[in-house]
Amino acid sequence: MGQTNVNIRMDEATKKAFDAFCNEIGLSVSSVFNMFAKTVVREQRIPFEIKTEIPNSVTTAAMEVAEKGEDLYGPFDSVEALMEALNA
Repeated sequence: MGQTNVNIRMDEATKKAFDAFCNEIGLSVSSVFNMFAKTVVREQRIPFEIKTEIPNSVTTAAMEVAEKGEDLYGPFDSVEALMEALNA
């Protein structure tokens, strides 16, 4: 089957973010659009969602603290000891 070009217009910020996303999941922009188009045609609907997990600011802060080895508690010898620390 022959190939053809499709031009898609979008704002520059969206394009940069989409390029970054595609790189992160290991696919080219062209591959992602082809996957989407083929699935839409086959299923006759908008078929799927592919997303990256972006931690919120609270989770990011907790991860940074943990990576530094700060504010770590445990290990705990029992559930009761864990609960006591959590309730303190």
